[in-house]
Amino acid sequence: MLLENKVAVIHGGGGSIGAAAARVFAREGARLFLAGRSLPRLEAAASAARAAGGEVSIAVVDAMDQAAVDRHVDDVVADAGCIDVALNAVGFDHVQGLSIGETSLDDYLHPVVGYLQTNFVTAKAVSRHMIAQRGGVILTISTPGARLTGRGLIGNAAQSAGLEGFSRALAGELGPDGVRVVCVRPHAIADAMETSYTREMFGRIAAAGGIAMGDWIEGLAGTTLLGRLPVLDEVAEYLAFAASDRAASMTGAIANLSAGALVD
Repeated sequence: MLLENKVAVIHGGGGSIGAAAARVFAREGARLFLAGRSLPRLEAAASAARAAGGEVSIAVVDAMDQAAVDRHVDDVVADAGCIDVALNAVGFDHVQGLSIGETSLDDYLHPVVGYLQTNFVTAKAVSRHMIAQRGGVILTISTPGARLTGRGLIGNAAQSAGLEGFSRALAGELGPDGVRVVCVRPHAIADAMETSYTREMFGRIAAAGGIAMGDWIEGLAGTTLLGRLPVLDEVAEYLAFAASDRAASMTGAIANLSAGALVD
């Protein structure tokens, strides 16, 4: 199994990507610690991961709060002895689809501050232990907005590009201590929209353009080389690979899971 005897912490563990990753990580042998703000969603994610064979603990933790994340991470190490993998799958609803003239400063900064703060907080917490143990993997999640252009992307573009820059710089800092950092950049995830904030967010964009939600999603899929959007299992499987020893030489990488919306 890819993650046999590995200890993995997933912040945003009750969300669509976090829960999907938990199922795959569990199947691959990891011991899981899921953290998030919604206890019902954490319980549902833990139940599915246990059904896949995993040992799972959950904790209600605000991933924007450094002290709370530090305490939880310290508790995990006290219990499990180490942290081998840390995934930040925290998501924030935010404004897209509006011109800069229609976008307030608060709406622009919301995703920028949100994504960069939570990833800093969680990476800082786990890196202390990973440096001490001389190894570990930190996984972050970006979007194609880091490389796209056009009306309505300004906040998403800034947060995604910032997170990818953060991930590259962190890989350079932690590499000498044996810690890898991999950023995964999926497109909009087709089957996540029923359970994540993205359905409401994309629905607002479609409505503003006078387009039915289904037609808007179909149009988005049409911009990819594969003619479709990625699905949760594909993203989760890649995260498991990137976290595993099979990817031991991979760090500072931005993995393109956009189904060909971007071409490297």
